[in-house]
Amino acid sequence: MTTYSPRPISPAALDRLRVTDDAGRACVAHTAAEGGDPLRCCLRASAPGERIALVSYAPLRRWAAETGAEPGAYDEQGPVFIHPADCGGPAPSEEYPFSRAGALRTLRRYDTAGRIVGGRLLELPEDPGTGFDEALTEAFADPSVALVHVRAVEYGCFHFEVRRP
Repeated sequence: MTTYSPRPISPAALDRLRVTDDAGRACVAHTAAEGGDPLRCCLRASAPGERIALVSYAPLRRWAAETGAEPGAYDEQGPVFIHPADCGGPAPSEEYPFSRAGALRTLRRYDTAGRIVGGRLLELPEDPGTGFDEALTEAFADPSVALVHVRAVEYGCFHFEVRRP
């Protein structure tokens, strides 16, 4: 069971990304040949033959628009996979998404202004949930941390967000 709640890309942001992504490009769907692509709309891996899209997403910009924060230069965007049509979001789960022992993740910590206030490299242990719980507990022990972005180290891709409980 997860101690913290991993958040997918919000339905409102997905509606916009399915038209034009955060880099101003049209959303173009394709068929996942092999599957396994991490879908940020429903926090699961794609299946072979499933229709998906690769779009540019700026998670901190989206959060800042909700909260009035001004992240300045920390506003970055990168590639994420989504379904090109509404998928209903994530199914209830007691595990963190995209977790496998040995995977490398970076947890970037942001304050209420949207500035980076720390980070951590995490190699997921045999029990990835425990690894995430410990790293997120460490992050939120700092009272200035408002949210944490979890990213893959290999490609720098945004995986999911966790907000202060």
